[in-house]
Amino acid sequence: MKELYIDFDGVIMNTIEVSYRMMEEQGKNPKDSEDAKVFFSTLNWNQFLKQCQPINDSIDCIGKIIDSNKFSVSILTHINGLEEAVEKVKYIRKHFKDLTVIPVPKQISKTEMVHTEGAILIDDYAGNLREWNAAGGIGVRFSEKRNGKGFPVVDYLDQIIEMFENICQ
Repeated sequence: MKELYIDFDGVIMNTIEVSYRMMEEQGKNPKDSEDAKVFFSTLNWNQFLKQCQPINDSIDCIGKIIDSNKFSVSILTHINGLEEAVEKVKYIRKHFKDLTVIPVPKQISKTEMVHTEGAILIDDYAGNLREWNAAGGIGVRFSEKRNGKGFPVVDYLDQIIEMFENICQ
């Protein structure tokens, strides 16, 4: 069974889109690291996640991936603080009883938290995928526009099943 890690923000949920919109409404620049730091440190994550939506049937797609028995699936997500980790775990637990959620402090690379060699990471951020590949993993970009930026690309998470059909037998 192949290790498969799935990012949360911008892959499972549209949290990036919603947070950028909220920041702009507050007169903050989403690309400014200090504005982002202040915004996320004061965000009520429970209320925030209620405003967000799954992307492209992501919850059903994760269920299909699990049911395929081809992957050992975990959620690998960067976090800005403890409350964010708690609320993301609660959200995933509402849908999946036994799915592992690995919160990664924003200051640490995802490659430092898990064994990457031969493991797959589905992420929307090409920077994470470059680090993943450099550490011996297999990066797959999630993009609703099907822009792989040099990586294999999916716009629905369950496409990973067919993509790795031969590898995972």
